[in-house]
Amino acid sequence: MKKCLLLGNGGREAVLAENISKGFSLYCVLPYENPSIVEYVEKSNGKYIVGDPFNKELVEKFIKDEEIEYALISSDNLLQDGLIDLAKSMGLKTFGPTSQGSKIEWSKSYALEIVEKLAPEMIIKNRRVTSEEELEEVMNLYNDDNFVVKPEGLTGGKGVKVGGVHFKGKQEGYDYALSCLKDSGKVIVQDKVEGREFTVTALTDGENLVITPTTFDYPYRLDGDKGPGTGGMGTLSFDNGLLPFLNKEDIEECSALMKKVIRYLNKDSMEFNGVLYGGFFKCKDGIKFIEFNARFGDPESLNILNSLETPFPEVIKHVINKTLTPENCIFKNIYTFTIYIVSKDYAIRANKEACIFNLNKKAIEEKGAKVYFANAKKIDEHKYTSVSNSRLFAIVTTGKSLEEARDIAYNAIEGNVDTILDYRKDIGIIYEH
Repeated sequence: MKKCLLLGNGGREAVLAENISKGFSLYCVLPYENPSIVEYVEKSNGKYIVGDPFNKELVEKFIKDEEIEYALISSDNLLQDGLIDLAKSMGLKTFGPTSQGSKIEWSKSYALEIVEKLAPEMIIKNRRVTSEEELEEVMNLYNDDNFVVKPEGLTGGKGVKVGGVHFKGKQEGYDYALSCLKDSGKVIVQDKVEGREFTVTALTDGENLVITPTTFDYPYRLDGDKGPGTGGMGTLSFDNGLLPFLNKEDIEECSALMKKVIRYLNKDSMEFNGVLYGGFFKCKDGIKFIEFNARFGDPESLNILNSLETPFPEVIKHVINKTLTPENCIFKNIYTFTIYIVSKDYAIRANKEACIFNLNKKAIEEKGAKVYFANAKKIDEHKYTSVSNSRLFAIVTTGKSLEEARDIAYNAIEGNVDTILDYRKDIGIIYEH
């Protein structure tokens, strides 16, 4: 089999590893031994080494020594750092944007500038601030905390803060904006709008787009959409690929913008293929743009790839060969359901001690659910340890109804997930905001 390099180590990479291994020998450079990724490397007769995936000399040597032919990267920081550029320079066939292509994610002001040119009606009023004097002027435009603060660069999905939700009062919002400004020299202050947030994920070969099932995310740490924002505590998708508050016209409008954006990014040279992920609001006065990601979301990728009917290795080849169409990238008409399991301290308080927990993975799988490890590694048969303060592992199910998928997931958790861990008990309920 052909050899494919996968860099990254979260839950997103765990589901990518599973799917890549169905048609490639999987090769990885891992900062720690993610149990899911290790499992799929071994099943595919591939190889992994433990090391820093940002170390370009190490990655280059691994590619040369193992004679790897393909590379897939879907991690924001690795894309920004140019690991796809490295693979392309070595002659590999690549899935994922160059550093310049991924600028649409790591520079929010750059993304806004592009959308302002291509679809100005979708822009929420915003100010790109580059000095403390400008920031004070912008703050004078608001009487209260009815604004949103966005850092310029990558923040792992946790940097955007909404007035009245993540900060209380104008002064607290100003203080956060000032800290972002000092970090990077730029911060975005945006009007707060009323609407329903949703994401649209597209696979692209650099010219054509295929829209995946739309997912609904539960970004807040606690039940009832309370507590701090996180990388995502769970996601779901519906059998028709839509969400209850969306219609096909909404998705087509987003898709049309995303196609224009891809063509804009590739107008001079091929900088972008792989995945473009758009965040949007559905408002009374139409669809509004929030931001772009240049890769699969996490946990959204867990839902999307578990609803994919076409073998993912075939999709990878169509992306690389610029032959991607809806006819050769087909999704099942099923419901998908994801819950992330975390430590009780996750996103609430800092904890320098590792979280050691027990997990009966086999028992969960026997209940019809899948386990994808993220920031954890194995100690022995049923014992694991965290490797950071982030999410530990995800449980993913599918079903013919949302209720079926939800019941399978929560039934699989009961008695099989250590009680020292935590998770949201209300995934599957879509809150009105």
